[in-house]
Amino acid sequence: MQPLGRICIFGAGSVGCYIGGRLLSAGARVRLIGRARLAQQLRADGLKLSDLRGASQRVPAEQIDFVVDDANAAADAGLVLITVKSAATEQAGQTLASVLKPGTTVISFQNGLGHAATLQRWLPQCVVLAGMVPFNVLNRGGGAFHQGSAGQLMVQGSAALRPYLASFAAAGLAIEQRNDMPAVQWGKLLLNLNNSINALCGLPLKVELSQRSYRRCCAAAQYEAIQILAAAGQAVAKLTPLPVAWLPRMLELPDFLFRLAANRMLAIDPLARSSMWEDLEAGRSTEVDWLNGEIVRLAVRSGRHAPINQRLLELIRAAERGGRRDWPGDALLAELVRVRA
Repeated sequence: MQPLGRICIFGAGSVGCYIGGRLLSAGARVRLIGRARLAQQLRADGLKLSDLRGASQRVPAEQIDFVVDDANAAADAGLVLITVKSAATEQAGQTLASVLKPGTTVISFQNGLGHAATLQRWLPQCVVLAGMVPFNVLNRGGGAFHQGSAGQLMVQGSAALRPYLASFAAAGLAIEQRNDMPAVQWGKLLLNLNNSINALCGLPLKVELSQRSYRRCCAAAQYEAIQILAAAGQAVAKLTPLPVAWLPRMLELPDFLFRLAANRMLAIDPLARSSMWEDLEAGRSTEVDWLNGEIVRLAVRSGRHAPINQRLLELIRAAERGGRRDWPGDALLAELVRVRA
């Protein structure tokens, strides 16, 4: 039997290091390609992986194959997981175009939409699949990565995945193959509209979601998005026990009713934060253009307006320039109500 091709994580940040570390722990051949800063941490401390259920794993530094910013290290890969930030998708495709061998399977595990299509344009010789990572990963520093929420990896169904499914299952990251990935990605984006609110309040996700004023901010963004998606005729996958249209209604419940009704929604580790908060903390540009910005662009294409998501986008851009990141819930809600009026 031909040996399974190496799994390469291209753009190994928080999500990439976590998934790569879990695969390494399960015995898969994995190579991480990422920034020098993370390479230094992993060479000094190895990988320390934990999750909200209390699981803990460690991968010693000597077992980690981490290459700094060299796409050529992916040349022998059978499977490449793209985990770069959305803004770097085009560059990733262009960089890998002359490196990957024909037939290589590539999965885009990125926030937002359309990244698989962008990669496919650069990689016509590869099998490029859309994927979705449902859980939050926090970089705690020193090579420690913590999964703070639950969920199962989803990937566009393809026979090209078959050789690797057992490796992901052994790592506790079983892949669900889907034939409706655009709807799945819009469903994930709908949930991720909370990322900007979490980044603007500066609180852990569990604390933020325990306060009705912040939940009403998210509900307002979701109501607006659901209306625009319906007007555009775009299907949205149900990724929670609730029907999509009920999500904002649940968020608007008074605190005591929300706690009773949303136990699964609150199954979030106290450490969990949004990736957008983490980007602001690190002084990086966020992915707001591929989250709230996607709703704004869809509204324009549908001849509609999205004032709430537009305002959240503007507030995050201001935060990237050093603007406010400690919005109280009532003040942020009042700001969104103002622009909606």
